[in-house]
Amino acid sequence: MRLIHSADWQLGKPFGRFEPDVRAALYEARFDAIDTLGRLASEHGARHVLVAGDVFDTDGPDDRTMVQAVSRMSRHSCRWWLLPGNHDYARSGGLWDRVRSSVGPTINVLTEAEPVEMEDDIWLLPAPLIYRHNLEDPTEAFGAMETPCARLRIGLAHGSIRDFGSRGESKNQIAPDRATRSRLDYLALGDWHGALQVDAHTWYSGTPETDSFQRDEPGQALLVELDQGSTPVVKPIRTGRFQWLMR
Repeated sequence: MRLIHSADWQLGKPFGRFEPDVRAALYEARFDAIDTLGRLASEHGARHVLVAGDVFDTDGPDDRTMVQAVSRMSRHSCRWWLLPGNHDYARSGGLWDRVRSSVGPTINVLTEAEPVEMEDDIWLLPAPLIYRHNLEDPTEAFGAMETPCARLRIGLAHGSIRDFGSRGESKNQIAPDRATRSRLDYLALGDWHGALQVDAHTWYSGTPETDSFQRDEPGQALLVELDQGSTPVVKPIRTGRFQWLMR
């Protein structure tokens, strides 16, 4: 199967230190990235887009931000899988209940740490964050998740695979060998704002639209091709409109 791996959209990010016209352009580019991802999925025959956390910049975005996000995703035939991250964690009665009440069947909100069968014998193992900072590895539960007759086991999580120190976006530490420990064919991660390979089965996609966090290769998404018993084939694809220059 083929899928698109993305993360860290941070929709609604205010960009408050910029002039109004620049701020508006950066704000809108985040939503335009959704359409870019939907088109990429169609062009490359990917039926699913995995978003590994921080879909929204806060856990309480305004209605306009939420409605526009849902509207943009609904334009495309692929299925969207949305994971709460540390910016938009899954508190009870919060953002994700609002999103779930307004989406159609192609948009899936993953607020429970329970496996989901995406297609026949292809299982998605989500690790949603229910607090901004979690003391335990959010992916620890993967090992105990039952996935009957699984051809593929795909993990989806948000956190630091290594100690990024002051540069990290969250305190949620993930075991560096999680894919091996939990028998994952692919582990899709978010939190690091640039595309980064951890090992053959584990990648950060980075944010699809570059921001001020200068991380590895930002402004990209990952096209991932998976086959049972094989190493994933991962291709970074440019999605960002803007480049940020340090002067």
